[in-house]
Amino acid sequence: MKVTVALLYLSIISFTTYSFAEEGPINPGDNLDLTAVLNLFEKSKSVEDFENLLNSEKNDVNNLDLNDDGFVDYIRVIDYMDENTHSLTLQVPYSNTEAQDVAVILIEENDGETVLQIVGDEEIYGDEYILEPGNDDSEELVNVSNWAPVRQIYSPSYKVYVSPWKHNHYPNWYKPWKPVKWDVYQTYNRKHKVHCRRTHVYRSHHAQKHYRKHRKHSPAYHNHRNEIKKSPNRNRNGNGRNRHGGRRR
Repeated sequence: MKVTVALLYLSIISFTTYSFAEEGPINPGDNLDLTAVLNLFEKSKSVEDFENLLNSEKNDVNNLDLNDDGFVDYIRVIDYMDENTHSLTLQVPYSNTEAQDVAVILIEENDGETVLQIVGDEEIYGDEYILEPGNDDSEELVNVSNWAPVRQIYSPSYKVYVSPWKHNHYPNWYKPWKPVKWDVYQTYNRKHKVHCRRTHVYRSHHAQKHYRKHRKHSPAYHNHRNEIKKSPNRNRNGNGRNRHGGRRR
């Protein structure tokens, strides 16, 4: 009897897990894990290096395809600096005339202490999706002053980084790749070890307010997203057509 109950319990758990995976992503941002993004940022040598790592297939971080053209989007980085704050904006050049912000890394330095948060854009992640380094069982803020790109942006020689790349005009080394299925993408995120916690509190209101003055919103993407929501053929990747995805090795 105990064996039967145990098998029944395992069957329920397996079915629930399978059903959840089958549902696929809720928001487009589920294909760009922000914990993995912060892991790349911490490992980067500079802001430019961070952009390069973000757009490298081998890092298994970027799986976004906002325009559903069958290829992962190039994400450029733009720094909106103001006084002692930086707003490193992750942005997809959606067309020749429009861009869509994906997320922003808000950084503020005071008396040698530097706080950092990454905020997902509401169009991509929903309202108030804010992550910061730290553990759920502690409210202590993590000082990121020793992260290499943070040291760079607060050095006297730093020139504010603005990505030079535009829609269909990318670095020579960049090779577009096809997105993978969402459940496959989830397995990649396990290797990223940065501890992050969810919060609803902004640590730098100055950086957040300054960023809002510059936020880019693509009406074309907004309309496209609304059409996808109405589509009866919406697949597990949250896209409007039945695409299987793939990966070159």
